[in-house]
Order: sequence, then structure tokens, then C-alpha cells
Amino acid sequence: MRGVAQLAARYVRDVEVVGSNPTTPTRFLILIKEIKMSEIYGQNGLEYNYVPDWPTLPEGMRFIECPGVAVDSLDNIYVLTRGDHPLIVFDKEGNFIKTLGRGLFSNRTHGLYIAHDDSILVADDGLHTIQKFGPGGDDKVMEIGERSHPAPIWSGQPFNRPTSAAIMASNGDVYISDGYGNSRVHVYSGDGNYRFSWGEPGIEAGQFIRPHNIAIDDKDNVYVVDREAHRIQIFDPNGNFMNMWNNIHRPDAMVLWKDHIYIGELNGMTGMEGAPGLGHRVSIYDLAGNLVSRFGDEEEGSGPGQFHAPHGIAVDSEGSIYVSEVSYTITGSRMDPPRELRSISKYKLA
Repeated sequence: MRGVAQLAARYVRDVEVVGSNPTTPTRFLILIKEIKMSEIYGQNGLEYNYVPDWPTLPEGMRFIECPGVAVDSLDNIYVLTRGDHPLIVFDKEGNFIKTLGRGLFSNRTHGLYIAHDDSILVADDGLHTIQKFGPGGDDKVMEIGERSHPAPIWSGQPFNRPTSAAIMASNGDVYISDGYGNSRVHVYSGDGNYRFSWGEPGIEAGQFIRPHNIAIDDKDNVYVVDREAHRIQIFDPNGNFMNMWNNIHRPDAMVLWKDHIYIGELNGMTGMEGAPGLGHRVSIYDLAGNLVSRFGDEEEGSGPGQFHAPHGIAVDSEGSIYVSEVSYTITGSRMDPPRELRSISKYKLA
């Protein structure tokens, strides 16, 4: 009982408890849940409320886990899953719209991106391909990579387990982070022809340990998450190194919105599992590389303000943040018995 009371005291401030027997552990836990949901997360004008029970899945449909999330120009939310329905689309209120892509992907869907023209890119590190779809996702228009035929590992040739892709709005070129079996970025023309590549294994500027996500701003600067090096590197369109932001814990997910970049940080590395304060959080930087806002409990979990394994991130027109997680791979699969955990959440701009 004392431990529950101490836990409640972390969050309860001048709360009048009503009802019978208010000192029971159950009542304290209800209070904690209610107050955590109304808590403000973040700082400096980028502050958020957790939106409980977002979204609503049709009966019998499962995510398993969600490696990616993206928002189109109509504020439809596309959630990339590792379940039977690879892409599930919701409105911003969390109402189900449709599913897409059944039979087109492996169980290792990895990265999701929606471009300026609402075209959709999906990186599949199981098939070693990037698939492109038209607006709405119903029509597949292109596939880059030889399906199920990876390039030799560390060869620098496209692809060995690519992680994400983005489109440069000024010319339509596709930039691809090639990620688990290469330390490389590849560039293709908008019609799928190879142009050039850069990067190699290493810790120096312009080298990568694991290029895991990629984004492009309206000045054609290319941002590459280098996850195991705990940094983001910034390049010009030709791959020339420009800048580096360090000390970001295993940055996994990244999206540009207005004057900020939103980053999902993964939890501890092998040997540091369960360590508090290492990852499982969202960090928001300005485009000069200054940390502006951050939230995420030190302990991983499925409660408000908690994460297991942020892997995708998106922002809608109202500034609400959507965080997708590979929570089954990181945590749920290791439970006895294994179980599916929350893998998508929404935080509304306060």
C-alpha cells in the first residue's frame, strides 16, 4: 500500500478524492491514470496532451506493431504495420477509413513517407525494396530494388535492408537510406533510375553506422539519422557534408514540420535494456539544431507520456504528433507469454 501511495504522490496535487474507501490501491491507480492523461508534455510552446484510445481499429484487426506513420495533405493518418493489413488509414480523430497493400510486403515493413504531392513511399527491409504509390495509396506506380535479392552485405550497392526513403520536391529525386546491411545513401531519379550514392561504415563525418531515416527540407538539405552513432548528419543534395547534431539517443524516426524537426529516440542498446533515461522519448529541435522540447517518461511503458520503442513519427496540420512504435519486437516478443503492446499514439498540441 505504501508503494502505491508513493506512486500516486508523484502525480496527485491537491486532489479531492471522493467515493467510498478512497485509500485502496485501485482508487489510487485510477487517479494516476486520469491525471496522467491530462498532464502536459513538452516545453517552450510545443506542449501536448495525450489522446487516449487513439485510433479505433475495426473488430478483429490488429497492428502487431507499427514501424511507420505519415500524414497526407487531407490530414489522413497512414499507419504502417507488421500485421495482415500493412497500411491502415484513419482520419485525425482516429476513425478507420481503409486498408492498403495486402500481399505487397514482407513482415519487415520498415519506413513510411508521404511526399509533398501525397505520393507514398514504403521501405521494406525484408524484400530489399522501396515501393511507391500514388496519392491515397490505391495505385502502385513504381518499385525500386530487386525484390528478395539483396546486394552483398557492406558492398555499398543498392540495397541490403533499406530503412527509409524521401522525395526532393524540387526535382523529384528519391533519397534512400540503406541501412542495416549497408552504411549508404542512394539517390534515384523520379522515374527510378540510379543516379549516385555516398557513405561508408565509420564514425567520421559523411560515414554512417546505421542510416535509419531520411528527410529533406524546403532548401534541399538532406537530413540522415545515423542511429547507432547517436546523431543526425546534414548534407547538400549531392551528398556533401554540411553539419552534424550529436547526443541524440538512437534517433529512429524523423519528420520535418514548419520550423522544427521531430525525432523519435529508441530505447537502450544491447546490454542496456531497461535502463532509465535512455531513449523512448520524443525530441523537437529547431533547424539550427537546438533542442526546443522533449517528452517521454524515463521508464518505458504503454501509459500516457510513455513509449516502448519510437520508430515512426508524423505531425498533422494542427501540430498534433503521432508516434508509431516497434513495441512487439523490442518488448512484447520477450514477454512470457509474448503479447502485443500499444504501438501507435497521438499527442495533441495543447
